[in-house]
Amino acid sequence: METILEKIERDAPDREKIRRAGKILQNGGLVAFPTETVYGLGGDALNPASSRRIYEAKGRPSDNPLIVHICRWEDIYRIADPVPEAAYRLAQAFWPGPLTMILNKRDAVPLETTGGLDTVAVRFPSDPIARALIDAAGGFVAAPSANASGRPSPTVAEYVREDLDGRIDMILDGGEVGIGLESTIVDLTGPEPMILRPGYVTKEMLETVLGSVDVDKTILEKDCKLRPKAPGMRYRHYAPRGVLTVVEGMPEQVAAYIEEKSRAARSRGERVGIIATDESESRYRARSSADSIKSVGSRTDEDAVARSLYRILREFDDEGMTVIYSEAFAQSGLGQAIMNRLLKAAGHRVEKV
Repeated sequence: METILEKIERDAPDREKIRRAGKILQNGGLVAFPTETVYGLGGDALNPASSRRIYEAKGRPSDNPLIVHICRWEDIYRIADPVPEAAYRLAQAFWPGPLTMILNKRDAVPLETTGGLDTVAVRFPSDPIARALIDAAGGFVAAPSANASGRPSPTVAEYVREDLDGRIDMILDGGEVGIGLESTIVDLTGPEPMILRPGYVTKEMLETVLGSVDVDKTILEKDCKLRPKAPGMRYRHYAPRGVLTVVEGMPEQVAAYIEEKSRAARSRGERVGIIATDESESRYRARSSADSIKSVGSRTDEDAVARSLYRILREFDDEGMTVIYSEAFAQSGLGQAIMNRLLKAAGHRVEKV
């Protein structure tokens, strides 16, 4: 299959390109497109064959639910029942935007899309290209991240093409995305709202709307015995090709440990990358023998850290890094989402110093 790459302006999406992409989705094909979070791989959410094609293209386990993207609030009633008052309040506060809600599904949504579950994940993105495409496709687009399963999610079209060229019909290249981490997922089907995946919409933000919000214990814990409430939470995600280790502790001890381990790894013939911050980058450059040192931004600017993380993991792959060390981040606010992605990328390989 030849994958068509179409460049498209985010502020004024070309109607003809959107029409062609929408027709591909209506006919059961797959189109990768930008959202405000990461690039998504879209298929017709109400067509079981399209969902099967998404799993096949990504190499994704078929019990890992897909998120259904909509572009009008009223369309939620066609795919979910009941729609609780909490969903309406969250939509008023955060939609369109980087928030996914888990609701009980209607029969219109095939089990192939929901990974066999009786619930459906629903999101209303804010990106104008995404919304135009969803509308052109008929209003319901299933879209996980547009990467090969387990790899870092793509924040630019170049990495979509690297993973999926020849496997999908079209890529809409809208440039770099704004947020860089996937949407927050909150489950509204239980007795209390529960965060299943942290993201840009933080626990604190959700609590301003809903009051008390719980957090699934498996988000940041490796050995938790509780069964994850979403099947996809079982799988390793966002992983670079190199072996990534997250180092926790006081800044001085963390830096010294990473420097020591980097020297040892290089002496074994490894190519070593370090994920630093603006506050620590100059120290590593002065004292470390790492092959590549990259800052994700300042610790005081978590938005910048979130935007940079996946790009840096991909760049380390491009540079052939075989061992990677990363500083840890605060596990509150947006930092919780950053640490969630880092820990999954590392397979929960953590050193505490």
